[in-house]
Amino acid sequence: MVLGFLLFLLFFPSLAAPSRIPAIIVFGDSTVDAGNNNYVHTIARANFPPYGRDFPGGRATGRFCNGRLATDFVSESLGLPPTVPAYLDPAYSIKDFATGVCFASAATGLDTATSDVLSVIPLWQEMEYFKEYKKRLTRYVGRKKAMHIIHEAVYIVSVGTNDFIENYYSPTSSRRKQFTVEEYEDFLIGLAARFLSKLHRQGARKISFTGFSPFGCLPSERATNFLGHGGCVEQYNKVAIDFNMKLQALIERLCASFPGLKLRFAPTYDLFLHVVQNPSSYGFENAIRGCCGTGRMEMGYFCNEWSRFTCEDPNKFVFWDSVHPSESLNRIFANQTLRTSLAEFL
Repeated sequence: MVLGFLLFLLFFPSLAAPSRIPAIIVFGDSTVDAGNNNYVHTIARANFPPYGRDFPGGRATGRFCNGRLATDFVSESLGLPPTVPAYLDPAYSIKDFATGVCFASAATGLDTATSDVLSVIPLWQEMEYFKEYKKRLTRYVGRKKAMHIIHEAVYIVSVGTNDFIENYYSPTSSRRKQFTVEEYEDFLIGLAARFLSKLHRQGARKISFTGFSPFGCLPSERATNFLGHGGCVEQYNKVAIDFNMKLQALIERLCASFPGLKLRFAPTYDLFLHVVQNPSSYGFENAIRGCCGTGRMEMGYFCNEWSRFTCEDPNKFVFWDSVHPSESLNRIFANQTLRTSLAEFL
């Protein structure tokens, strides 16, 4: 019975009343980047095969996935378009962005030093793009309707893991000389507080902030965990748990400080860990490596159409490449978000 219910959630997006949500607005990193990095001078890109092999039309849009992202599935379930367009993509106009827009940039973080690692869009610049978007939206639909869209839209923020994977735990990181891991968590929480406060001042009212997953269980991290015999890096998972607790406390403080703000925590840790530990319960066969190449270290340009060993059926894999979820797992995450942090907005 439980297995049947889980399989239902895997293959069928949640049904939600579309009338209350006029748009979905997305900030963050590669978990939600719909292709903005295609227009940035960086190696953190995914606009080439086999990325996008299962996307409608088989197009490599710049999403770090074989198909759609969790935010795409959320948009569709809200009665909005089935994909959320990237703000920097010239193929889209303000007409498209009026119902959904993505400002996210792969490899970015809460810490500007993280975005500097691969020269991607820092979070503060994502905010500047949002301000520009508001002006364009006002010119397109008028001030009254634009403010209605801004106030009633659902905002999804998914960012922070790169601050540890790319930055803090990097052998060349300067942050480890400045902060203990607990101090760095607090530093990031302060940055999150400033970003969310600015987002609220810009008119956002319904915000879902995605918590950390157990990133120590990513194939890329397990592949280098020689002392742990290729198991999950528990040190990293502890960081995720600690950060999530601090993030939830921050969310409570901000909601108390800003009347009318509905800022909600989107849990991913327990579900992600359960999928990794029990893949067959969700219809997966492999949770140790990604579909692309060997699935141990390949991502970005190392995951390409010439990658040997790339799997035939990504639906059997929890991960698409060594870091990012497959489309099937993104669908599960979307349903989790709709049932938790977004539930009261529907």
